[in-house]
Amino acid sequence: MAPQNLTRVTEFVLMGVSDHPELQVPLFFVFLAIYGLTVAENLGIITLTTVDSRLQTPMYFFLRHLALINLGNSTVIAPKMLSNFLVKKKTTLYYECATQMGGFLFFIVAEVCMLAVMAYDRYVAICNPLLYMVVVSRQVCVILVAFVYAYSLSTTIVVSSCVFSLSYCSSNVINHFYCDSVPLLALSCSDTYLIEITIFISAATNLLLSIIIVLVSYSNIVLSILRMRSAEGRKKAFSTCASHLMAVTVFYGTLLYMYLQPKTGLSLDSDKMASVFYTLVIPMLNPMIYSLRNKDVKAALMRLLSNPTKTFKLK
Repeated sequence: MAPQNLTRVTEFVLMGVSDHPELQVPLFFVFLAIYGLTVAENLGIITLTTVDSRLQTPMYFFLRHLALINLGNSTVIAPKMLSNFLVKKKTTLYYECATQMGGFLFFIVAEVCMLAVMAYDRYVAICNPLLYMVVVSRQVCVILVAFVYAYSLSTTIVVSSCVFSLSYCSSNVINHFYCDSVPLLALSCSDTYLIEITIFISAATNLLLSIIIVLVSYSNIVLSILRMRSAEGRKKAFSTCASHLMAVTVFYGTLLYMYLQPKTGLSLDSDKMASVFYTLVIPMLNPMIYSLRNKDVKAALMRLLSNPTKTFKLK
């Protein structure tokens, strides 16, 4: 094809979760409810762990940032997704698409890293309780969170620059409900081999390193708990990390499903469902997991509702 006959793409069309017209309105209300719960729950966690004087520990500091990441991840995806359920022309501008993909990458990488940091925090708390406030001091917490955000930003810049340095010609229909690197690369009229390898290595490295940190941390935690003589001590130690372990299992299980499943003709649709889960459902579930199984969070909520002026103070 001659260069003059190429039509440079200025906007993309998102196919969405489903292409059945009769499902658009019901799906809109389902995902509106999910997003509404996500916002309310994560804002609640952020508020409680910020203003309650009894939740000013490293564990809740990291939990606050996980809630912020979950809220950001959903907000990058949900508003555009919801609006597309109600319109016939599901278009997104070129730079709007780039911004959405960048935001998604930033928050998903940050979540992978934050879960690893939280696993390390639980390891120190269970295995070295006497040194906990020294090893995981306020300064260390700030450095770890700053590293998570800085690393996520650098990864986002590199991957987004690679994807949007390519040429997109004529075909502009993205088989997804948001702008993601894999369906975008499928539309490019440039050679994408090196960029696909770069993205795969980056994603695999982030995921594997995070999983290794989590597995090593929890292996040591389990060994430490089994060595405890007191049944009450074992129960208390397990309860402090059970919520995080549950959240980690759900999150990594979804990501591993996407990476390890055979790439068949049905894989794109199953990838969509998995993407719905880790971009919208997991950010809604995480606050439930941490609050329903956490006595401190439930007690803080009760204090807020009963007598906020007496039991709460800003830090």
